[in-house]
Amino acid sequence: MRLDVVTIFPEYLEPLNVSLVGKARARGQLNVQVHDLRSWTYDRHHTVDDTPYGGGPGMVMKTDPWGDALDSVLADGYETGSHAPALIVPTPSGRPFTQELAVELSERPWLIFTPARYEGIDRRVIDEYATRIPVYEVSIGDYVLAGGEAAVLVVTEAVARLLPGVLGNAESHRDDSFAPGAMAGLLEGPVYTKPPVWRGRDIPDVLLSGHHGKIARWRRDEALRRTTAHRPDLIERCDPRAFDKKDREMLSILGWAPDPEGEPYGRFWRRPEGMEE
Repeated sequence: MRLDVVTIFPEYLEPLNVSLVGKARARGQLNVQVHDLRSWTYDRHHTVDDTPYGGGPGMVMKTDPWGDALDSVLADGYETGSHAPALIVPTPSGRPFTQELAVELSERPWLIFTPARYEGIDRRVIDEYATRIPVYEVSIGDYVLAGGEAAVLVVTEAVARLLPGVLGNAESHRDDSFAPGAMAGLLEGPVYTKPPVWRGRDIPDVLLSGHHGKIARWRRDEALRRTTAHRPDLIERCDPRAFDKKDREMLSILGWAPDPEGEPYGRFWRRPEGMEE
């Protein structure tokens, strides 16, 4: 996979040289190129922003530096054999970045990131490149950062760890929170390691039982328990057909009931009386 990042703060992307992403780069699994946007400015001050049309506070990043930079990055990529580029625009006004989207992006061979500063990039830049290549406007949360570089790091790490050979154990991400499949829409439950007793605290006996079926059931129940506690909205949005009989029993204990209008596949809602004793 090739990743290009165009930014006015290349030093912000130094973390891409460490940990899993850094190792993947060293092994040649990731080709990461970081470009300084100011290289495509032609005035003595290397200006990349100007006042917004219509007035208002803040500054807007200009069209020409971004257009020239992206044209150059695309040309270089095509010349070196890259194909099927997609533009990733970090913005709080984008679609939420989810594990599902991370999986989708991990299947693309070439991603180009445009982390903005100030009030953002002149909209014409995004509209122009949307006529040439796929554009993903993504938000990593309902808050505003000083710039998009932190979002690039988040998206890159989430995507890179899904690439074949990046994780030491290829199965590691199968049970992640939100992972497609059994964990879709759920949070991962607690995990434990040695020693079996620490400061008087034991690990759950089932994890020492060696009974794989009971362990799998315990982990599933704990995922339902944690999701109920921290993200009940996920349970409400889940497709009820994803819950088997044992799931439904646990959800009932945790204070949930299916919509009586939609039995047996009605979406779940929280009973007013809450959890069972």
